[in-house]
Amino acid sequence: MVVALDGTVLMVAQPTLRRDLHATVSQVQWTSTGYLVAVAGLLVFAGRLGDRYGHRRTFALGMLGFGAASAGIALAPGIGWVIVLRIVQGVFGALLQPATLGMLRTAYPPERLRTPIAVRTASIGVAAAAGPVVGGALATQFGWRAVFLLNIVPALLFGALALAVPERPRPPADDPLDLPGALLLAVTLGCLVHTLVTLPGTTWSGPVAVLAGAAFLRHERRAPSPLVPPGVVGSPAVGAALGLLVVASAALNGGLFACVYVLQDGLGLTALHSALLSLPLAVLLVAAAPVAAVLLRRAGARATVAGATAVLAAGLLVLARAFGPLAFCTGFALVGAGFGAVMVAATHVVVRQAPAESAGVAGGLQQTAMNVGPVLGVATATVLMDLGPARSPLLAAALAPAAALPLCRALPRRPSRASTVACAPPAGRRDATHIDLDVERGPHGGSLRDHEI
Repeated sequence: MVVALDGTVLMVAQPTLRRDLHATVSQVQWTSTGYLVAVAGLLVFAGRLGDRYGHRRTFALGMLGFGAASAGIALAPGIGWVIVLRIVQGVFGALLQPATLGMLRTAYPPERLRTPIAVRTASIGVAAAAGPVVGGALATQFGWRAVFLLNIVPALLFGALALAVPERPRPPADDPLDLPGALLLAVTLGCLVHTLVTLPGTTWSGPVAVLAGAAFLRHERRAPSPLVPPGVVGSPAVGAALGLLVVASAALNGGLFACVYVLQDGLGLTALHSALLSLPLAVLLVAAAPVAAVLLRRAGARATVAGATAVLAAGLLVLARAFGPLAFCTGFALVGAGFGAVMVAATHVVVRQAPAESAGVAGGLQQTAMNVGPVLGVATATVLMDLGPARSPLLAAALAPAAALPLCRALPRRPSRASTVACAPPAGRRDATHIDLDVERGPHGGSLRDHEI
């Protein structure tokens, strides 16, 4: 929630920051680009550090560093310092984000992960809804520096709480950290994000991303202890879930980017009026999270994600054709409901399928998908708007999740009652490992009741 709030409040405060520091538009853009490059490049390695040294410890370091970097930005004398400290903030943000999912995976048995993941998703939705309002109010009344002061107290509080709770003892790791693989992956993802941000222009980072990516794949096949274990990425369900997260987040962010111009430039609405029309998105995103947890239990991941992806596509299609307030509110509501459910269900598949000892890497992959997707969506929308009407990105955003529906076939389906009973372990024995890639199983068929959701 702290990380999501930080990104949304900064977006609103950027014009004030530019005027106060006499910065160019390009320099202000790098306050976001530098952060994204640092986060995307380090998420998976940060997850591996959590698996090795403890997720709570990694989370605490990330939180405390994030708060310290926020304080430094609030005191920065010039735009150069802001850019550098935003990159530092991105490094610590990369440490804490995979650790949140890693802590959930190790604290809850696989069959009880639905509700914690739903709560985590709902908190992100709350931050996304509150961020523009809070950021606008703070920037207007106190200036842009106030939006960074907002992070300090919660970051220090949660960092201290994480340190206060003892970490579970971990067996010493015999295998070395895959530092060459971490470096190659960081260069690949960082350059990929940089390339997407600079579209439609050309840059050196595109070829570097391709070469580094090829070198990373070759290295991982030969490494004795690869950065990304085969048990995490070898599952078709995990690959499909990650792909759906990229597509859904790209469609959402690309569609919203285009909607800003449709509402304000095309229809002449004010920024406040546009924000009010989009409120149903945040409300339904928060509401969809607990509903998705129930649907996962009753219908399975395959049906839940397929239905939610279709709702997301329908919402974007409504926005592409909308002209009146009711139509826009309906479209935003459908988009929020669909994206919220996709995020909960697909994240549940990624985290549950991963072994507990690789939960941090799984969390890093999930967060990477959620960071690359928005950059891809906005970059695509920018290119399409340069080539055609302002609404053309909305049509493309609607087609993307519809085209990704076949990926849902790789997700776990709902188990039948007979198979659930047959898979139950003998009395007195606990089997918390999820090994079936096509059926969601828990250790006891009758152990999930309504009060547990």
